[in-house]
Amino acid sequence: MNRFRILTLVGVIAVLLVTGFVYAQGPNGPGMRGMRGGGPGGPGGPGGFGQGLMVRQLNLTDAQKDQFKTITQQHRDQNKATMERLRTAMEAARKAVQAMPVNEALIRSTTQDLADAQAEAAIQRAHLQSELYALLTPDQQAQAKKLQAQRESRMQRERPRRGRQAVGRR
Repeated sequence: MNRFRILTLVGVIAVLLVTGFVYAQGPNGPGMRGMRGGGPGGPGGPGGFGQGLMVRQLNLTDAQKDQFKTITQQHRDQNKATMERLRTAMEAARKAVQAMPVNEALIRSTTQDLADAQAEAAIQRAHLQSELYALLTPDQQAQAKKLQAQRESRMQRERPRRGRQAVGRR
């Protein structure tokens, strides 16, 4: 159980570091050619239909692209406090896990704070995705669902390979 918690925390920190990097790319960063791609609060947040390639495959109109950009920027501005809370919680949890001697109460409290911050970020990401999804035509919505299913299927196939690689590194 303890190993599971450590692996979960390491995985969460890795995901958050990657999303932080993507978030830091700014509105004209790589991947979306003028549109914001990736990161919590952005259309390419984890699990969202707004992944850069996916958005391009939906053949958005110029008006839809403008609306996506506007809504994404609004959410980014609104979510700055949540993202800062998430970064702070990640750092606190990392320090708690590394502290010697082990302080279980501190680890529990900091990882609970991290979980709360992650939940808030996920809720905000879901609201954004819902707003963006509403901008799509019924055909684009169907295509988005199809692309998302393909992406999830691909992730499921890759997940066992990643697990074996991680185990082999012990």
